[in-house]
Amino acid sequence: MSSSFALAVQAAHQAAGQQHYPEATLYVVATPIGNLADITLRALEVLQRVDTIACEDTRHTAALLGQYGLHKPLLALHQHNEAQAAQTVVERLAQGQRVAYVSDAGTPAVSDPGARLVRAVQAAGHRVVPLPGASSVTTLLSASGAGELGFDFVGFLPTKTTERQRAVQALATRAQALVLLEAPHRIHDLAQALAVLGARPVTLGRELTKQFEQIVTLACADLPAWLAADAHRGKGEFALVLHPLAPATDEDADALTEREQHTLRLLLAELPTKTAVKLAVDILGRPRNVLYAAALAQQSTPDEPNAAD
Repeated sequence: MSSSFALAVQAAHQAAGQQHYPEATLYVVATPIGNLADITLRALEVLQRVDTIACEDTRHTAALLGQYGLHKPLLALHQHNEAQAAQTVVERLAQGQRVAYVSDAGTPAVSDPGARLVRAVQAAGHRVVPLPGASSVTTLLSASGAGELGFDFVGFLPTKTTERQRAVQALATRAQALVLLEAPHRIHDLAQALAVLGARPVTLGRELTKQFEQIVTLACADLPAWLAADAHRGKGEFALVLHPLAPATDEDADALTEREQHTLRLLLAELPTKTAVKLAVDILGRPRNVLYAAALAQQSTPDEPNAAD
């Protein structure tokens, strides 16, 4: 272990060592998505303390731990054995052990194994403690400028062409920012599917936090050509943010009657935007994208002065 990593482990103990770490607890630990320095001090402290580390790939996790001079018993828990391995974790928790779970990169149970494990542990009455950290979803959102009004996490689209095309058609009417993930061997297929969205902006993040990180924002229609222009652009792991649909213009807003605008305004005054729009769809029978665009237009327009002022 290098001296810098040794210092990190020491700093972790100094910063987080006094915290209470209960037994019979599952610790869900986020790990770096590329840059080893992105692990948190609290994560290092927990990985030192637990009795067992369940992980998506034992070889990958052993290499990560080795960088910090840590050695712990490892238990493989991945998408093909999650149900069975989860029961093994529950048994160890019942014995009073502390168990950590890590996926290969990022935050477990977000398009990675771990969700079934968490449910099994909770069903058995044991505690689950999450340790926040690296995530390609929030990393790219922060650099896209598209998450101000919230976002929906989509993850990986279907691999079959017809199903993927249907999924993209469904995304076209969703007004919020949408976060997608894709593997390198399917990124060109995804780009072709998204091209039908035309001028809608998309931010693509490639190899986030790594040496050859690339982040670019362009129109969906231009995505296939951008990837094809350089063979290196199709390599690595990908996250994408589809930007929100453009707010309604004055002409679009006028498409709602004054009574509909008033109903929407009342809902927005009491509820989060997403919930208000959902209720407005049920009440008014208008398309969701029209109401969402109108909601954005109302929120971006200053309130008119009260006539009594």
